[in-house]
Order: sequence, then structure tokens, then C-alpha cells
Amino acid sequence: MHLTTDAIVCGVIQHGESGTVVRLLTPEAGMQPGYVRGGRSRRLRPVLVPGNVVRADYRSRTEDQLAALTVELVRSRAPLLAEPLAAAAIDWTTALAATALPEGQAYPRVHAALDGVLAAIESAASARGWAAALVRYEYLVLTELGFGLDLSACVVTGARDDLAYVSPKSGAAVSRAAGAGYVDRLLPLPAFLIDGGAAEWDAIRDGLRLTGHFLARDLLTERRAMVLAARERLILRLQRAGA
Repeated sequence: MHLTTDAIVCGVIQHGESGTVVRLLTPEAGMQPGYVRGGRSRRLRPVLVPGNVVRADYRSRTEDQLAALTVELVRSRAPLLAEPLAAAAIDWTTALAATALPEGQAYPRVHAALDGVLAAIESAASARGWAAALVRYEYLVLTELGFGLDLSACVVTGARDDLAYVSPKSGAAVSRAAGAGYVDRLLPLPAFLIDGGAAEWDAIRDGLRLTGHFLARDLLTERRAMVLAARERLILRLQRAGA
């Protein structure tokens, strides 16, 4: 196996006295693990930071062997880690990819979405500039891994207009008229998940509640549920920031 590509650092685990096992999300080869010799060294620690973009070179004798990995920094987002809210967002978005995506399967849309969220965190003046993109990223991860919500039409009437809720059981959309009288049993569906564009904080909170329900129920279960602590820390910081 020999692969050279730009990739996003998503997970770093200590291995031995000085090495690390690194999980990188690549555009065309999906999530790829590799062993970085000396990954805990003073030179490589600032490179192997979740959210950074690196030029990765993987080499292994067989496909089943953990590849030896060398990296060069392409884009550093390490300065953002000094900002608690940005750091929490980077921690969660990269951890979600590292935990949920199976190795070696291409998810180019997830790669593009994660890169877009990280770029928005880097450039936006406030969390409102990237929070909606983060919700869309979570929604896309659910969709790409087979747990997508059906937001195309009302599950009750078939109507495609005025979709306002989602059934927490089926994941299907419900129109405002069909949901009347059952609001307390349904999850709010923010319009920006269907229409795109910017979102107010109330809609972003609804979006986080919606995707969070299905992430916890369907995707991040058993041992993988531990990663949800990173999401809880992010939401707590968003609340403290006034979101």
C-alpha cells in the first residue's frame, strides 16, 4: 500500500514511548490510520493537531498492516485551540469523523463538509457564523452512514410544503398542520436544514437537538457513545456564549 494525499487530522493516540497512531480523513480514501514514528516529538506535536491539514504519505507491505505514516504540515489550525469555543467545536467535529467513519471507505462529501466547517470556524467572527454549518455536517454524517432523516415530504399527508417537525421514532418529516396537537412528541425541524442559508440561534438550537437525538440513538452507541462528551462540552460552551 502506498498513498500520498492531503488529509485532515481527526484523531491522535499515543503508541509506545514516542510514537502515535493517527487517524486522517482523506478526500478519496476515507478514514486512514497510520503509525507516525516520533509523533510525540517537539517537531511533530504541533503538526498532529486535530483540525490541521497535512500532506500524508502512507506505506505498508500489506493492506492488513498498519501503515507507516509521515506527515508535513499544509495548514495549521492550532492557534484556534486557544479559543475555548472554537477548540470545543474542532474537538467534536474531528472526533465525530474519527469515531463514526469506517476505515478505508470513501466519504468525499463528509470530507468536504468537515473541511468547510473547520474553515468557517477559522474565519467567522462569531460562533453564529459556523454553528449552522456544524449542524449540517452532523446531518450529513448521519445520511452518509445510512441513518439519514427523510425530510422530503410529510410522512402523514405527503405534503412537501411547510415541513416543521420530525418524528423522533421514524426520522421522517411532519408538516405543521399534521403535527398540530402532537408538538410535544415531535422534534422541531429548522428551515435551514432544508433551504440552506443562515440561521438564527433558535433554529440552530433546534438543529442541534434534532441531530443530537439521532446521533445518540442510532450512530454513537455502546463504546462509541463516549465521544458524545465532546459534543456536550461544545453545547455547554455555546450556551455560555449566549447561543
